[in-house]
Amino acid sequence: MPVTKTKSKLKAKAAKPAPASVKAVAPPRDYKPLDPKRITDLLNRLNAAYPDPKCALTHRNAWELTVATILSAQCTDVRVNMVTPELFAKYPTPADLARVQPELIEPDIRTTGFFRNKSKSIVGAARKVMSDFKGKVPETMDELLTLPGVARKTANVVLGSWFGKAVGVVVDTHVYRLSRRLEITKADNPVNIEQDLMKIIPQNKWIDFSHQLIWHGRKICFARKPNCAECPLENLCHAADKTWSTVPIHKSARP
Repeated sequence: MPVTKTKSKLKAKAAKPAPASVKAVAPPRDYKPLDPKRITDLLNRLNAAYPDPKCALTHRNAWELTVATILSAQCTDVRVNMVTPELFAKYPTPADLARVQPELIEPDIRTTGFFRNKSKSIVGAARKVMSDFKGKVPETMDELLTLPGVARKTANVVLGSWFGKAVGVVVDTHVYRLSRRLEITKADNPVNIEQDLMKIIPQNKWIDFSHQLIWHGRKICFARKPNCAECPLENLCHAADKTWSTVPIHKSARP
């Protein structure tokens, strides 16, 4: 047995790629990160890696998804999914939450962080849904943005994942980081990043594209020490913080 283990370890070690040794350089003048062929290649590889991407937030209806997305701000989806079952068991509908004071639900959502603001947003959104939309989550961007706690990211999640409407592109922390690493935007705020992505990604891909980048960020393209050696996009990526590379690294390609 000891001999077998040693051989196995040596084999695994030998199979591991060498770390990146390419120095960061300025992109060549003829490099076009937004070239349609590169974007198509990028989309095809994401489709192959994540063929059926779904929202990671557990939900059974549009209201639950709205609440879960509000809770996901500055919090992991895993943590939100631990909190929402008990919350929805206590308050199944917008009407139930509209009747309570925000302070009452603070203990239920405390572990998601910023719980005081989130409790006010959730109860405020429930009251707005009841008073203005007859108890149903609205299906347009303009109407969703009138709900307390709902900005474009939350509205895009609800419209795309529940209603199947590609109105915009969800820009969360993963999409922000990966789109800048991949040099498909130079913007440094979610609003402008979304506008940039909407110009180069076909509208029928907007919903899947954001989910694919989110899953890719969770599984491979980590904020710290991305697993570049296992990345299906590796030779399309020139990010300055790559941990392994077969292509030149660009100084400006950074999250």
